[in-house]
Amino acid sequence: MKGVQVSAPAAEASPDSARDGGFRRRLLDGLAVSIDERGYRDSTVADIVRHARTSKRTFYDQFATKEECFAELLMDNSAQIVATIRKAVVPDAPWHIQIRQAVVAYVDTIEASTAITLSWIRELPALGESARPTLRRGFGGLVTMIVDLTANSGFRDAGIDPVSPEAAVILVGGLRELTAQTVEDGHPVRTILEPAVAASMAILGPKPKV
Repeated sequence: MKGVQVSAPAAEASPDSARDGGFRRRLLDGLAVSIDERGYRDSTVADIVRHARTSKRTFYDQFATKEECFAELLMDNSAQIVATIRKAVVPDAPWHIQIRQAVVAYVDTIEASTAITLSWIRELPALGESARPTLRRGFGGLVTMIVDLTANSGFRDAGIDPVSPEAAVILVGGLRELTAQTVEDGHPVRTILEPAVAASMAILGPKPKV
């Protein structure tokens, strides 16, 4: 899998100074590196602090459990995907151009954090009920972004109504599963680009009049 992009660790400091957020970021980056190496399930707090070049004491100053650290990392990753797509899409461009812009941005972001994305899709649900709020928030952010995108001027000018949240859920779910299967089968993430564009156009584009 392609390695995750993390910030360079700084020198160790006292637990009190960790509360400024610097150590928290390093610990999140440490978990990201460990997930890239061995997956979330096999990652330990010892692995996280080793990559973060800090201590278990500092870890527990910031996070109550490994699961809490995982949840925050996944929410950060989900927010990054949404922000990247929103930035890439030109709202007054033709609707089909916007869809391609969005899918290209999605693929680019996934390529930069493949292991984390696969962990979000496969390992997070396996944690059970405790993981459901994180799963729903991350999924919901993508759904809201798609609904908002289809309400902009490029879609309105083409006479296309905003997609329903239910249809957006179907699209997000399908793209996530396609992404996971592609990574698990050892194929480049970029191979999903054209199928994802075609599926998105079918769901988000103009509907035939009955």
